[in-house]
Amino acid sequence: MPRSTTVAPAMRRARLGVALLFLTNGALFANILPRYPSIKSALGLDATTYGLAIAAFPAGAIVAGLAAAMFIRRFGSAKVAVAGTIITSLGILAAGFAPHVAFFALGLFLGGASDAITDVAQNAHALRVQRGYGRSIINSFHAIWSIGAVLGGSMAATAIALGVPLGIHLIISAVLFGIVSLVALRLCLPGRDREIDEDAVADGPEIGGALQRVTAKTVIILAALVLISIAGALIEDAGMSWATLYLVTSLDTPAALAATGYIALVGAQFIGRIVGDGLTDRFGQRAVAIAGGLIASVGMGIALAFPSIPGTILGFAAAGYGCATLIPAAMHVADELPGLKHGAGLTIVSWLLRLGFLLSPPIVGLVADSAGLRTGLLVVPIAGIVAVLCAWALEGRKKDMQNEMTRRENV
Repeated sequence: MPRSTTVAPAMRRARLGVALLFLTNGALFANILPRYPSIKSALGLDATTYGLAIAAFPAGAIVAGLAAAMFIRRFGSAKVAVAGTIITSLGILAAGFAPHVAFFALGLFLGGASDAITDVAQNAHALRVQRGYGRSIINSFHAIWSIGAVLGGSMAATAIALGVPLGIHLIISAVLFGIVSLVALRLCLPGRDREIDEDAVADGPEIGGALQRVTAKTVIILAALVLISIAGALIEDAGMSWATLYLVTSLDTPAALAATGYIALVGAQFIGRIVGDGLTDRFGQRAVAIAGGLIASVGMGIALAFPSIPGTILGFAAAGYGCATLIPAAMHVADELPGLKHGAGLTIVSWLLRLGFLLSPPIVGLVADSAGLRTGLLVVPIAGIVAVLCAWALEGRKKDMQNEMTRRENV
């Protein structure tokens, strides 16, 4: 990507707008996550039913994910991102007020569906702004998402400590971040994304056509990239869906302190994303993913083998740091796979990685009911190992890649 020496003021404002969208997206869902144990208790759910209910969020995302391209092309990425943000907040709010597990799941389904569309739209607008900058800035937006998740989790922990009722807490969150998203819309670039319609997003027919033209090798690499992204999703979901519940029910942690398990995961994930670009440039995606998978696997494995409140919080932090670059790296390589139209590989990985978020809650719930939640959380070290085994599909060091290209040219 060619570097731009000067950046127009409109692009600087748009960068701030996109940053606010990512911040809001991370904070909204994080506000309800630490409240899950009290919702589970209020609805009288066992671990299996609870796992199935919270799987409604990623289920909604899978159902609606491929519709994002259609909305973006018609209305523009900024407007779609903001509309999706507001609908997501309403879905989460409905889930918080649900009097029955079915309504709880329905609220999460609506929130997940709109969140998937928001995710694609805000990334599409981020790519539009990145083109205006003439250099890579996309990772900084994902780091800001992690800041938003820490902010949302901290808001929830504070509300729990102060005894703020769940409904009031979620209304405050919805109103606050709804206003922030509307401010972001004023800052974003105007108009529809005509120049990125064909590059930033792909829909179902485009993906189907692209897959008919790829080689078997490309399909194998794409499958490995999907597994890497799912591994990252499984680790993230362990923090989102189970960290607070595990600390409360298995380790008798006070409710306000239990929220720090998830906060530790996303906080360490933020640090991993901040340093991830430099580490990737120096050592390559493959080495960083292998190291990250080992950190997540060993760190959480030790925490589960020797359970304690501080050790568990550190274990979730290790998991967050280890998985920080897995999904971005898989998306990057997928977007550049030979034989696939630009955007098709990215869309495939972005869509299928949500299988991790969909399958993890019910599987962990089933294991928790039969063998305990501590056993169910073994999904984290297992996912770390999967990432290590599939890391061959990622890029090595740039120097090694250049040497390989030189060697091929000489041959």
